[in-house]
Amino acid sequence: MVAHKVVSKSEGRTRHLAEVRPGPRAQALAAQGDRDPRLVQVVLDESAEVLRAERGVLVCRHHSGLVCANAGVDLSNVPGTGVAVLLPEDADRSARTLRARIDALRSVRPAIVVTDSFGRAWRHGQCEIAIGCAGLAPLEDWRGRPDDDGRTLAATVIAIADEVAAAADLVRGKDSREPAVRVRGLERHVLAGDGLGAAALVRARETDLFL
Repeated sequence: MVAHKVVSKSEGRTRHLAEVRPGPRAQALAAQGDRDPRLVQVVLDESAEVLRAERGVLVCRHHSGLVCANAGVDLSNVPGTGVAVLLPEDADRSARTLRARIDALRSVRPAIVVTDSFGRAWRHGQCEIAIGCAGLAPLEDWRGRPDDDGRTLAATVIAIADEVAAAADLVRGKDSREPAVRVRGLERHVLAGDGLGAAALVRARETDLFL
């Protein structure tokens, strides 16, 4: 598991707010929530769509398809002031690149999961999820299998990559400066190839009841 911020920083995915010129929409949204209009402009730049703007929070659909607060733009755990960290442009590509680089240097191909903390509908608190992965089956489809009483499962699809991300996050602190965690025991989910990536976890817009 690799925290997305170290990936984003290595890819130059940061914005200095001093260099941002907010437009009229950013200024209007910032006034509603008493926020820095420069930061709001960065959020708008990272968003394919703003789904909701309320109580100072922008719920956005990122260009990658992820739906999250503020399009994943974050000011925490960044050296200096006035620097925003963005999500990787393509976190699955980032995971594939990292996996290939480790293979080139160490002749091993571990599965890579790039993670970020997301809020969840109907739940308090944040949970680490997979925003990118390579070499790991992101989902395990149990539909059609019998449950313990012999009934056929009709809707159970396990989000393996998200569960790995959440479990790995428990062994590191948010302020520990530990951007990566090694997880053992997942051999049956590890792939020889890179696989579908975390994009497989994102619902298509036409099937998402909340968009």
